[in-house]
Amino acid sequence: QCDLQGLGRNELGSSMTILALNTAGTFSGSYHTAVAATNKQILVSPRQGAQQHPSAKRHPTFGFTVQWQFSDSTTAFVGQCFVDHHGTETLETTWLLREEVLSHKDTWKATRVGTSIFTRIK
Repeated sequence: QCDLQGLGRNELGSSMTILALNTAGTFSGSYHTAVAATNKQILVSPRQGAQQHPSAKRHPTFGFTVQWQFSDSTTAFVGQCFVDHHGTETLETTWLLREEVLSHKDTWKATRVGTSIFTRIK
């Protein structure tokens, strides 16, 4: 069974920490990205999220947001946890990053989409 709590790293070297889930399935933690489209210093950023039915599902779905501390953007992740036959957990996610633009006519370039797969470090 998947346990979201702990430290994970994705294929780009970004790491995230998920603190204990409460009985409602909500959690907090931090995210440290290894990649960014900025010249500013990358800072660890807070994250908030929720897991669907935390005690009832073998491969639960979840979502979380990251409020970047070094840029005017926010990222929302959704995903699902899987455990392979070796007991290795992976969190497969899709994300949307929205950065601030100066006017609605620039909205077309304000959102990026991507995927990340996180594996447990500890």
